[in-house]
Amino acid sequence: MMVNTVAIMSPGDMGHAVGQVLSESGIDVITCTDGRSQRTKNLAEMAGLRQVATLEDMVIQADLVLSIMVPSKAMSFVREISPHFESSKTPTYFADCNAVSPQSALAMAEVINQAGGKFIDGGIIGTAPTKGDTPRFYVSGPDASVAMELDGRGIVVKAIGDKIGQASGIKMCYAALTKGTHTLHVALLTAAAKMGLTDDLKKEFEFSQKEHLIAMETGISRLPANAHRWIGEMEEISSTFESLGITPNFHNGAADVYRMLVRTTFSEETPETIDKNRTTWETIEALVDLTNPENNSEI
Repeated sequence: MMVNTVAIMSPGDMGHAVGQVLSESGIDVITCTDGRSQRTKNLAEMAGLRQVATLEDMVIQADLVLSIMVPSKAMSFVREISPHFESSKTPTYFADCNAVSPQSALAMAEVINQAGGKFIDGGIIGTAPTKGDTPRFYVSGPDASVAMELDGRGIVVKAIGDKIGQASGIKMCYAALTKGTHTLHVALLTAAAKMGLTDDLKKEFEFSQKEHLIAMETGISRLPANAHRWIGEMEEISSTFESLGITPNFHNGAADVYRMLVRTTFSEETPETIDKNRTTWETIEALVDLTNPENNSEI
């Protein structure tokens, strides 16, 4: 089918950028920011997304809804929007593009399909398109071909199967490495700092693990601003692994590290206001302070 109108919920860091490139490709992109934060409203306006008054209006007007939000809010949004699918004269397609487990995707599919919508499983790999990247949207399920209509419109869409859970599964495995590794970096550097070994460890990394050191020095300072979004993602990965008979403990621990990052004052930043001059070592020092006995009761 032709996809002429796409709804984006929510137009945050990734969502507004995806909406912008789709709009620039000629697609009518709509959103509903009623009740959303001022930051989200500003991003939607900056991206040139067309506002509609209600979620019902959004479902009626859209051919395809893309859910792009914090994974911990994905299911509650499905429950919020699902009653409106019966208002649409033709079935509206709903693609959950969030970092959720295959089990969560199946649960959402049941709600959407029973409400009269058509569910597509999705997972995004890559950064926002306005940051110079072209994100890959992996999709799966019986109706995945509908999402393929967006391929080449500022994003890459890859259909990888006809089963709900396949696209979510590849996202879980990918993020297990990337965002999971971030927390390993944070944990080991914090431990080294608390033992007074930072300089010696850094010298060894410079000799034998240069790529990891570069990743640490360029990536850690941006984590606090995003940590609140990634706690739920780590929990979804843990759930995925456990359902497959694999220990969930790696990413339960990763979730704990992100919780610790949320407790730093740096977590008050947004992706737009991250202090680019703050070093990794300043971020680690804040975590050292948090893990002192008088401060670590919440860890």
